[in-house]
Amino acid sequence: MTQTVELPLWLFLLIVVFAAVTLASHFLFPSVRWFFRRRLERAVKRVNQRLQRPIQPFKLARRHDMIQRLIYDPQVGQAVQAHAQETGMPEAVAFEQARGYAREIVPSFSAVAYFSIAIRMARMLSNAFYDVRLSHKDEDALKGIDPEATVVFVMNHRSNMDYVLVTYLAARQSALSYAVGEWARVWPLSRLIRAMGAYFIRRKSGSDLYRQVLACYVRHATEAGVTQAMFPEGGLSLTGALGRPKLGLLKYIIDGTSVEGRDVVFVPVALNYDRVLEDTILTKAALGNQRRFRARIGVITWWILKQIGQRLIGRYKRFGIASVRYGQPISLNTFRADHDRNLMTDLARELIGRIAAEIPLVPGPAACWLVRDKREWVEEDLVDLIGKLMRRDGISADSGPVPIRAAIDQLVDRRILRRDGGKITLSGQRVDLLDYYAASAPLNETLVIAATAKEISAPAGS
Repeated sequence: MTQTVELPLWLFLLIVVFAAVTLASHFLFPSVRWFFRRRLERAVKRVNQRLQRPIQPFKLARRHDMIQRLIYDPQVGQAVQAHAQETGMPEAVAFEQARGYAREIVPSFSAVAYFSIAIRMARMLSNAFYDVRLSHKDEDALKGIDPEATVVFVMNHRSNMDYVLVTYLAARQSALSYAVGEWARVWPLSRLIRAMGAYFIRRKSGSDLYRQVLACYVRHATEAGVTQAMFPEGGLSLTGALGRPKLGLLKYIIDGTSVEGRDVVFVPVALNYDRVLEDTILTKAALGNQRRFRARIGVITWWILKQIGQRLIGRYKRFGIASVRYGQPISLNTFRADHDRNLMTDLARELIGRIAAEIPLVPGPAACWLVRDKREWVEEDLVDLIGKLMRRDGISADSGPVPIRAAIDQLVDRRILRRDGGKITLSGQRVDLLDYYAASAPLNETLVIAATAKEISAPAGS
C-alpha cells in the first residue's frame, strides 16, 4: 500500500484531467449554474415589472427540457409510430428523427440576449435606417387585452427589417417569439436568433412527422401564453402587394386551443416603407418561377461598408419613413362562436383584410402610384397632394413636406422617377421598382379625386 508506483507522464496528466473534470461536474458546475440561475431569475423579475405581458415560464425553460417535453408528447409519439409504419423503419430510428426535428425547432431563449442585446440593436438599426412612425387603430383595445390571453401579432411581410422594427416597437409589451425560415439557419446567426426566442421552421416540408413535431411545439407555446409573431403570407412579398394567407401556423394555433382554455388574441400589424432594403433582390426574384433569392455575402459586406463610409464623411441619409400601425384585435373565442364551420379560412381572410385596411401611407409609394397613374406632375402639386393624403391617413400630419421631398429625391436618385423643369415624370427606367412600390400604396382613384377636389382633414382619433 505504501510502495511507489511509477507512471508515464502522459498517463499522470490524463488522470489529473479526468479528476479535474469530475470535480468540476459534480461540485463546481452545479454551484456555478445555481449562482447564474438565481441572478437570471432576479433579472427576469425586474424585466417583468416593466412589461405589459410578463415573460412566460415556458420561454425560460431549459432547451433540453423543452425538447424532452416535446418528443415525449402523445401527439408526437403517435406521429412516430405512424411514420415508422409508413416508411418501414424501426420506431427507434423514427424517434431519433423526431428528436432531430425538435432540436431544429426549439429555441434557447435568453432574457439577457433579448433585452440587453437584441432590443438595443433593434432600436439602433431601426432609427439609423428609418424615421420610425407608430400608430394605432384603437390603442385602448390593445391595452385592454386579457392579461391571461395568448397574444399573436399577425403582420404583412415586406422586409427582413420587419423582425427588427416590430421587436423594437413591442419591447415594452413582451418578448416576441418569431417563426423564422431557413434563411436564418446559418452559424453564428442561428445561435443569436435562437437566443432571441425565435423558432425555425421549414417552409416546404413533405414530412408529416416534421409537421406534427412543429404543431406540437406551437400548441405548447400557445397553451403557455407565449407572445408570438407570424407572417400569414409565409414569405416576403415579391410584388409589394399583400399576398394570400397561408394557413399552416394559423391551423396549429387554432388546433391547439379550445373554448374552455386560454383565449388567443390576434393583433393585426401593418407595415410600410419608403424604401425596402431588399427591393432589387425581391423584384428580380419575382421574374423567376421559384422564390429563391440569395444575396452574396460580398455584396452585403460592401453595402454595409458603404453606409458606414457615408456616415463618417457626413453624407449618410436615412431611407425615409418606416411606418407601423396596430389594427383592431380579434379574440379567437369570440370569432369562433360566429364562424365555427369555416373558422380557419374565415379567420385568415379577416386578418388579411384588417392588415390591408391598416397599411400606412408613406410618401415614396404614394409618389410612385400617383406618377404612374398620371405620368406627369408639377412637383409642388405632387408634394401638396401627398401631404393631404397623409393627413387623412393620420400618421404624419405634423411632419410637413420635408419627408415627402426627401422620398421624391430618393426616387429620383435611384432613377425610378425623373425630375425635369419642376415636374416629376416617369423615368422609363427601373419600371419593376416603380410597380413594386406603387403596389404597396393604399390608394384608389376615389380617394385621390377627393383629395384633389378639396382639403382632406384627418379623421377623428387619428
